[in-house]
Parts: sequence; C-alpha cells; structure tokens
Amino acid sequence: MNKLKLALFSTIILCVLIFVYFLTYTFVEPKAYDFMTKYVLTEKLPFDENKNVYGHNDVVLVVIDDKTTQKYRWPWKRQEHCKIFDYFSKYAKPKAAIFDFLVAAPDVENPESDRKFFNSIKNFPNLINAFMFDVEHWDNREAETNYDKKFIDKFSINVHSEIPIGMSYTSFMPYPDEYFNIVKNTGYANLLSGFLDGNLAFYAHDEMYRNHMYLINYADAFFPSMAMKTFLLTHNNPKVNVTKNYFEFPELNYKVNHKSTKYLMIVPLRFYKLYPSGFSHIKYSAIDIMESYEALKQGKTPKINPDEFKDKVVLIGGSVSGAAGLNDNKNTPIAVLHPGVDIQATAVDNIMHNDFLKRIPNWANILFTILGMLFVYFTIRTHKLVKAISYTILTIILYFAISTICFYNGCIINVITLPVMLVFAMIIAYVHRYVIENKSKEKVESAMGKYMSEDVMKNVIKNIDNLGLGGKKATVTVLFSDIRGFTSLSETMTASQVSELLNEYFSEMEPIVTKYNGIINKFIGDAVMAVFGEPIQDENHPKNAVMCGFEMLKKVQELDEKWTKEGKPSIQIGIGVNTGEVFVGNIGSEKRMEYTVIGDTVNLASRLESYNKTYKTKMLISSTTYEASKEFIEVNKISDVEIRGKANKMDIYEVVCLNIYP
Repeated sequence: MNKLKLALFSTIILCVLIFVYFLTYTFVEPKAYDFMTKYVLTEKLPFDENKNVYGHNDVVLVVIDDKTTQKYRWPWKRQEHCKIFDYFSKYAKPKAAIFDFLVAAPDVENPESDRKFFNSIKNFPNLINAFMFDVEHWDNREAETNYDKKFIDKFSINVHSEIPIGMSYTSFMPYPDEYFNIVKNTGYANLLSGFLDGNLAFYAHDEMYRNHMYLINYADAFFPSMAMKTFLLTHNNPKVNVTKNYFEFPELNYKVNHKSTKYLMIVPLRFYKLYPSGFSHIKYSAIDIMESYEALKQGKTPKINPDEFKDKVVLIGGSVSGAAGLNDNKNTPIAVLHPGVDIQATAVDNIMHNDFLKRIPNWANILFTILGMLFVYFTIRTHKLVKAISYTILTIILYFAISTICFYNGCIINVITLPVMLVFAMIIAYVHRYVIENKSKEKVESAMGKYMSEDVMKNVIKNIDNLGLGGKKATVTVLFSDIRGFTSLSETMTASQVSELLNEYFSEMEPIVTKYNGIINKFIGDAVMAVFGEPIQDENHPKNAVMCGFEMLKKVQELDEKWTKEGKPSIQIGIGVNTGEVFVGNIGSEKRMEYTVIGDTVNLASRLESYNKTYKTKMLISSTTYEASKEFIEVNKISDVEIRGKANKMDIYEVVCLNIYP
C-alpha cells in the first residue's frame, strides 16, 4: 500500500511539474524571450560611426510614408510606382529590389495606369514581387486547381527535402493575368506570429512576430519567402537542400538552422536596433526617390544620389498608420506596431549575412531544467533553511547571468522556465521535507510516549524551543501504587516471567491513569507514581485520583483471577494518595533533564502507600485528599498516625467504597 501511495504521489507531482513547465514555456517564456531580444540581443550590434548606422547597411528601405502621402494622396494610381521602379532600374542599379505590395486585381478604372505599371516591372529584371498564400479555398475550385498548376510551374523552386512537410495553406491569392505574365521573380509575404517553434496550436493567441518562414511547401512544391528569393537571386539560384535541422546551400557551403513543425519550417529572426525613425534599417522616403527620379530625367542633381543604392538590397513598402494598403504594422519583440517592410528587411538581412540566432535544442533546455531541479531538491534536503534558500537564489541568479550571456552572443536559451521550475522544485522539496520530518516527529513522539506521559511529551514538543531547567509550584494529587511482596515473588520466577508479568500489569494500569486525567510520572521497579492536576489542568484532581486508585484495585483483582487460572503467582497492590503543594517542572542538568514533581507531598503519598502493609489495607489517602473528595467516598478513619518525617501525628483514611461510580 505504501508503494502504491508513493507511486501515486510521484505521478501527481510529475504531472504537476509537466503542467507548470508547459504553462511557463507557453505563456511566460515568450515574454522573457521578447525582453532579452529587446534589451540584450540588439545591444551587441556594431555601430559604424562614419556611416552612422547600426549593424549592416546593405539592406535599405524605400517607404511610402506620411511625407509621401502628403504630396501624393493615397490610394494613388499604380503608375506612380513607376517613378520608383525606373529610378532603380535605370539609375541606381541595386543588387535586388523587393516590391512589398500585393497586386490582387487589375485597375479597371485606370487601364492605362496599369499598362505603364506592368511595363515598368517588365523592365526591372531583379525586382521580386510579393504574393500571399491563403487559408481558404476559392469558390471556383476548378479555377483554383488550374491557377495552382500554372503558378507552381512558373514560380516554384527546386528543393531537395529529406523531411515530409505538409501544407499549412490551401490556396494562392491570385495575380491578375497580365501581372502574372510579366512578373519574373516572386516571394511570399506571409509572416508568422508565435513563439520559437511556431506551434500554431499553442501560440495562435500570441500576436507577436518573432520568426520567419524562409520556405513553404505547398502542393508538393516549394516556394521561397521574399527574403529567401532575394538570397537565391543574388547568389545565382544555388541548390537548396532541406534536412531536419537545416536549409543547406551546398554550392555556397552555407546552411541555416531551422525548427520544423508538421507544416512549417521556422527560423527565429535576429532583430536589429531601431533608429529614431522607428525602423531598424536605413529608410528613405518614397517621395524623395520619386523627386530624385524627376530630377535625373531633367538632368538635374537628384536629392538622393543613385550611387547610395549600388549593390544593395532595396525593399519598397508602405508604412502609414490608418491608410489601407500602407498599414502593415505588427508587434515584434523590439517594437509595438513595427513596420512590416522592416520585418521583411530583417529576414533579408539575416539570410544575406548568415546573421542567425543559434538555438539550444529543446532536449538540452529540458535536461538543464531537470539537473537544476535535482540540485535544488537535494540542496534543500541536505542543508538548513538559510543555506538552502541562499544556494537556490544563487543558482537562479547564475542562470539568469548565463542566459544573458547566451542572448548577448546570439544563442537562444530558455530564460524564465528553468528558474520557475527551480522555485517549484524548492516548494516540492520543502513539502517532502515537511512530510518526512512530520513522520520522523511522529516516530519520535511515539518513542517518547513509551518513556513518558503523552501529555508531558506534548508539553515538551509544544515548548521545544524554550526547554530549560525550572518549573513552578502547584497543588496536585500524587498517587503511588506498589505490588505487595514482589521482591520475594520475583525470586521464584525467571527474568522473562517477571518481565512478562510486569509488562501486562503496567499495560493495564496506564489506561486507567490516563482515563482520569493523570500522568504516569515514572515506573519505579514494580511501583507506579502518577500525578493529577499537572500538566493536565484539572480542578477535580483529588476526586479523579481516588477514583483512579479504586479502579486500579478492581483491575488488579481481575488480573489476579486471570493469572491464577493461568498458573501464575497471585498479586495484590497497595495505593497511597496525597494532595498538596509541590514543585513541578524540569530538574537535572542542561544535557539531561526530567519532568517530575518533588516535595513533601510526594514523600507523604509514598509513605501512605507503605502504611497499607501496617494497617492491612489496600488504599490509604491523606486528610487533604479526604477533605477534597469526602462527598463521594466512604472511609475508615485511622487517627493519630505517626508519619516518619512529620513532627505531629495526623489522621489518614482507608477508602472502603465509592458513592459514585466512574
């Protein structure tokens, strides 16, 4: 049964720990990750004082912002984009450009504007156009199937994958036919919210964008994100291999660590420090590019020199709060309402410079957690309170320092989950320690109860921190009982027989004393000394002591009859009872003390017991006990008895019977 309880208890504890780990990792760890990303990870970026930039400066932004829309009211005709496209295709010559806008339908009201727009794109060979996956099927499923085939044939890339990846999306958001025909390079613009492993089932509630999907498998074909397409385009479209843990580019001797789920392959973004503009990359206003283009056409000096974009990657996007099509802001660890085009630029920057975060495997995080919990558990089990808590706090502080160093060097490790689990390990250890100590205490109490009264034992435990020599004066009733002729009787018996007889006798006497609120202070050979009134407070202690003595006599009579049938020796006892003032408390030394009562009252009770032999009686009480209990007993008075140690004679009383019965 104990093993079953232990197994059940262990199972419950394990389930609780797993549940706490899951909750912490799911709901608290992302916040800690965001904090470390913002305040530790981004601080390590190098700062180029000459160019006044953080990190890399070869990925830049051209943004349709408030400044632009003040001159060109949004939404504008698509031909306005041509000024930006032509500036880059004719003058700036960037390494690649990304058009971070979706073109979902033709502008039927301005077909000429669309024609110019499409023509400008056609003349921009290294422009990458955005598309989106959708999670809903088209109403016309046949048209959807035909479009899928056409899109896959033209825009999917050759990827060798060693792992099965399913589909998280069900369709494409379609291009207009003419746009489809002139677009040369595409990359999807879908972004994913959630924590590191991108498990949508757990993190769909978390609208924080921390990761990037560089590849998506759709209908057994692979499609690149705009960032991945930029990398492929600028590196002559190298071969891509997908393994369980990496995107590999064998021709470039380059690989990217990813986290694969059932549907997606996730890479945590390495965010960069924000400029005062709210962007983490150098940002140009679209209006400045458009006006520079007009100036170049007229042979004038442009506001923005095209050479500033030589061999750079340019992302063209929008960021105007409240403007449809330009409000693509999302929450990231480093900013609330972080412009989407800047998030895309971060993904480009990461892969172009192999500037990725390293992730500690989940099994390593779990192993560190288990080892830490075991350390805390055994520390608490083997050390005193202050030391144990100090070691636990130091362990948590050390772990925070280690995780800070890891993040500073671009290595992702669980920040808060392990410390939380250490705290729970500490709680469990103290609960376990409390249970064990309670069991040990119960064993000690049980053992102490065999050597002293249970009430004395409880008093000792209650005042365990204040034990010391000393006591008080109190009025009590002391009872002595003794077996008649036991010394000569024991000479005819073996040691084991004597032990057996005494053990049975004392086992019958102890419950009777307890019944009447008394305590057995000590066994003296075959004698019993019991005290009434202390430490158990009882104002009727004289009456209860007499009733106890009378019942002890009845029990001895029953024992005598039983032992006679068993062929054992016949026994009789004598009882003496006295009430008076005593010293009650701890006496002895600091290392060895005993709870007892001392004083003349005790001595008189002992002598009264011995006078039973002289007067051929069984139970004698003093005059003080008689006065306190005379209403319910019948006695024979024995007058003018000379008591050894007393100057004056005194009356004593033989208890004949009780007028009331217990």
